[in-house]
Amino acid sequence: MLSLTFPSTWATRIESQLLDGERVLAWMETDLDAHLYFSPGLVVATNKRLLATAEKGETWQDWPYRQGLTLARSDHSGVGSLELVDENSLLAGWHYTLASDTAAGRLVEQFTQQLAYRFTGELPPPAVQARCPKCHRPLDAPLLPGEEECASCSREAETPPSTWTLLRLWRFAKPYQWRLLTGFLLTLGSTAAALVPPYMTMPLMDNVLIPYQNGKPIDVDLVIFYLTGLLGAAIMAWALGWTRTYMLALVSEHIGADLRTAAYEHLLKLSHAYFSGKRTGDLMARIGSETDRLNIFLSLHLLDFATDVLMIGMTVIILVSIDPWLALVTLVPLPIIAWLIHLVRDRLRTGFEKVDRAWAEVTSVLADTIPGVRVVKAFAQEKREATRFRAANERNREVNDRVNKVWSLFTPTVTLLTEIGLLVVWVFGIWQVSKDEITVGVLTAFLAYISRFYMRLDSMSRIVSFTQKAAAGTKRIFEILDHVSSVPEPAQPVHLPVVEGRIELRGVGFRYGTRSVTRDISMIIEPGEMIGLVGHSGSGKSTIVNLICRFYDVTEGAILLDGVDIRSLRVAEYRKHIGLVLQEPFLFFGTIAENIAYGKPDTPREEIVAAARAAHAHEFILRLPYGYDSLVGERGQALSGGERQRISIARALLINPRILILDEATSSVDTTTEKEIQKALENLVRGRTTIAIAHRLSTLRDASRLIVLDRGSIVEVGNHKELMAREGHYYRLYQAQARNVDTEPDSRRPEIDRKVEEGRE
Repeated sequence: MLSLTFPSTWATRIESQLLDGERVLAWMETDLDAHLYFSPGLVVATNKRLLATAEKGETWQDWPYRQGLTLARSDHSGVGSLELVDENSLLAGWHYTLASDTAAGRLVEQFTQQLAYRFTGELPPPAVQARCPKCHRPLDAPLLPGEEECASCSREAETPPSTWTLLRLWRFAKPYQWRLLTGFLLTLGSTAAALVPPYMTMPLMDNVLIPYQNGKPIDVDLVIFYLTGLLGAAIMAWALGWTRTYMLALVSEHIGADLRTAAYEHLLKLSHAYFSGKRTGDLMARIGSETDRLNIFLSLHLLDFATDVLMIGMTVIILVSIDPWLALVTLVPLPIIAWLIHLVRDRLRTGFEKVDRAWAEVTSVLADTIPGVRVVKAFAQEKREATRFRAANERNREVNDRVNKVWSLFTPTVTLLTEIGLLVVWVFGIWQVSKDEITVGVLTAFLAYISRFYMRLDSMSRIVSFTQKAAAGTKRIFEILDHVSSVPEPAQPVHLPVVEGRIELRGVGFRYGTRSVTRDISMIIEPGEMIGLVGHSGSGKSTIVNLICRFYDVTEGAILLDGVDIRSLRVAEYRKHIGLVLQEPFLFFGTIAENIAYGKPDTPREEIVAAARAAHAHEFILRLPYGYDSLVGERGQALSGGERQRISIARALLINPRILILDEATSSVDTTTEKEIQKALENLVRGRTTIAIAHRLSTLRDASRLIVLDRGSIVEVGNHKELMAREGHYYRLYQAQARNVDTEPDSRRPEIDRKVEEGRE
């Protein structure tokens, strides 16, 4: 019986194969054949046996459960494998892309449980129907082809930014706590001074204006006294307000600068694994526009918020002291406004984070397209990129529209409530005046205070928008600061006073996410020895280099430098001993001299020139208009590929490293330029432990040893002559490259053996 949901293309086929009482426990769809070409198939675990079929589903194989059977799962570089074996041989094998890895895991688990149940009596654990809290779909249900696990709900829920996130900024505000305290006291003083004028209107109305209307002469001295008090309060409020605004603006700029610096410095400490999952535009938006938004919030809106709170609090105290009943009527709309603020805040805090992410997407499109504008133009894809930008920009507009829809309703509503509150005060105040319970002066002062009260209340409600924007920005910045590097610094670092350059790899294995890239790599590279890493694309050459540079940490085994695990050394201290020459050298915007001296910025000009001479770069540098002071342009676009490569070699020479890594240093240049670079490399590798990767195997003939890799493992070791004599993996690689034939592994493409044999004959 079918107890699980199958895609319609397989359901009838598998149902026709089931025996009486047989039920399906787990299944997976394979999408690769034995030669790794796309071809669908199905593997099913039932309570009685393992079933499998190929693309058309016409021929089925089955293996009843018996003692000695093992179903093993493995993966390498994006390709997963299942192997069914017994004590003597391989019975069957299947390949799949890692999109089916979760289903493969369930299949192996059910297979193992059924074997244990049949031959040991151990009952399989009862299936737990864990369900998604949103869609209530069983979380352990097999997936349909092309479907993500719980497609609408499987992604990690993004926690909406809380206003309390802003309190984390205290870490950066603490060094300026005394300035902040002074600013608060100035705010308190300026707010108090601003509340004096309405209070002065009471005696001015009751003791001067109303008596004058009743026939009494105006007391000039009393008028001067009151007007002087009003002027003095206004001047004091202005002076205190200007001082506190200037002081707090300076503090906010310092906090913003410290936050930007901390985020950038922390970003530089993170491993390559972090950057591989992030977009440049998004990171630029976080460190740039998000911190600018926080600066504005801290210097303007937070200050306004503090002023509003103080103004409202002091006004309430004054109103209660003047007339408690009238004050009570004044505060009637306050609970409704507070409820509205709470309601809108919940909507805005998620909305503004979506706005930030949408804007980061727009920035990312720009960061992708502008540096690659040559490729865009070369392939005439201007219209496509414009469409991509328009789509991102449209998403940004739609998200902003949704936020504005909420905000546009909230603001007029608060204004309406304040106007209604003011009307209620008028009605109740006039009634009290008619009953002679308060004077006209008291009502006038009350109205003046209530106007300020509602104005500040309206202002404070508007700050909700800025607060939620700042909270969203703070959350995104602290996502960077909270990220822990996968290449951590040692708690008790070891220092190597002298580095000889002996590198040892002991059983090194590395997994990138769910992909196994290398396994059980062991080798020793003696000081001053040059080795070459050889193999097909995806065999693990660059991974080994990245592990030695400690761009990633090994997941199994260890890498030792002069007998010390490199994880025990400080990262920066360790990398100072490594010179790296990449296939695509990266040059920074600046002069040629600055790029050569990048590893040692204070290097005298004569040492820079000496390094350039050794790299065979001095001659072409002198032909440039300004020699060593010529600008190379962004990413070195003003220079040719060979010129950039020789500058990168000079950069590596200047730091005089004990370990040198050449990653395809000559693969992207012509033959003439390659000869120039080879001359430079001869100077560079002399006396250094060197690890070289090269597609052109002829460039590695002089290496002491060649390490041949295949599918993440070492398959051959020896020099060029020894490996050619063995006629193994290296021999076939060399012959295939010499004849420009396809160099896929012989296990996948048997015709390669035939071509090599024909060529040898």
